[in-house]
Amino acid sequence: MKLILADSNEIIRIGLRTLLSTERNIQIVGEARNNEELIALNKAFDANIILVDYTSKGFSIDVIPQILQKKPDLSVVAITPEQSAQTLVNALRSGVKSYIKKDCDSSEIIDSIRETWRGNKFFCGQILETIRDASIDVNDIDFDSFSCEPITLSERETEIITMIAEGLTNVMIADSLCLSNHTINTHRKNIMAKLGVKNTAGIVIYAVKTNLVSPNKFLFAADPNS
Repeated sequence: MKLILADSNEIIRIGLRTLLSTERNIQIVGEARNNEELIALNKAFDANIILVDYTSKGFSIDVIPQILQKKPDLSVVAITPEQSAQTLVNALRSGVKSYIKKDCDSSEIIDSIRETWRGNKFFCGQILETIRDASIDVNDIDFDSFSCEPITLSERETEIITMIAEGLTNVMIADSLCLSNHTINTHRKNIMAKLGVKNTAGIVIYAVKTNLVSPNKFLFAADPNS
């Protein structure tokens, strides 16, 4: 497998390079210190995997969908310090396939690359714990629907997203807005399609991530069709 290392910290890159050099099946084809170098290396080399700390200086989460738009078969493994659950979800929605922390042991780092190369997703235990502590199920995220295009929501859709995130059911939202339950259900389906999510949990994640609601209101409707 051909891999690009992407981290602004030289010490981190040296450490990862040293670790991965012990693996016969891993070839490091380039090292990037910022977004621009990562984009250039991605064009220059036919890499299978990018191991990146998108939180390090000179990088941003936006670079991930940019490089995947050019090479959709590329796999991205994020390796960062501890992040909030919403930041992790944002990264996964942007196209990160596997996620580990910088304080993971060497075997976990290598396993994450191997499993990702085989077509699997890999999350270290600490990452899964952070996500689950926020009542987010990784399976609620539609990993295949990321896009570089901005999400355009109507004022009504934004209003309904906020109400869903605050725990209101379809019936309660319909009563509040003087609309039929059928209309609210149609809005809900359109919202999920636009956001690329599968259920209420995905809508709540979006609402919290975009500050439509406070994390303190991170509630789920018991039954969206009630």
